[in-house]
Amino acid sequence: RKQGAVGRLVFNNPERRNAVSLEMWQAVVQALEDFGADPAIRVVVLAGAGDKAFVSGADISQFEKARSSQEAVQRYEEIAEGAQARLQAFDKPTVAMIRGYCLGAGMNIANACDLRVASEDARFGIPAAKMGLGYRASSMKSLVDVVGAPRAKEMMLTARQLTAAEAREAGLVHHVVAFPELESFVKDLCETLAANAPLTMRTAK
Repeated sequence: RKQGAVGRLVFNNPERRNAVSLEMWQAVVQALEDFGADPAIRVVVLAGAGDKAFVSGADISQFEKARSSQEAVQRYEEIAEGAQARLQAFDKPTVAMIRGYCLGAGMNIANACDLRVASEDARFGIPAAKMGLGYRASSMKSLVDVVGAPRAKEMMLTARQLTAAEAREAGLVHHVVAFPELESFVKDLCETLAANAPLTMRTAK
């Protein structure tokens, strides 16, 4: 949805803690195309529906069907990879507003954003090693770019969840605020970004 100069993209699958389905990956690209083409939109905020999660990972309940053959796996990866790449290359500032779980694919999405603001109850991690799943090479590169190779290796090997304070120390988030202040903090941040010169910010990105 659009609120003045702010485009809001909400991952809305609360019964699965906003796990990202194939259709949601596709919708990310559509929403970003819309926001990108609208000159009134100066900044985009990504958030999760409800208060339990930003994004808790990919919707693995789809894997048996959506990844049932080599061709299906390739199609799924192309769609998910394309959405992540579109977000990473988006030429307007993006802000991840993180409440609750930010795991796996949620980390991919957050790391593709320019700025990340978390509430104190947020939890971060990549559970791939506990689930016997692979982790996309481009997502690994993003993680290394954000936290550095030693910390990325520790996160991947232990699959441990980090608190919001640990995530800030690691460089995963820029700001940690109390939950009641999260919306107002992000609103103020968006007002700052919307008032800045768009071409300068695009060049910085």
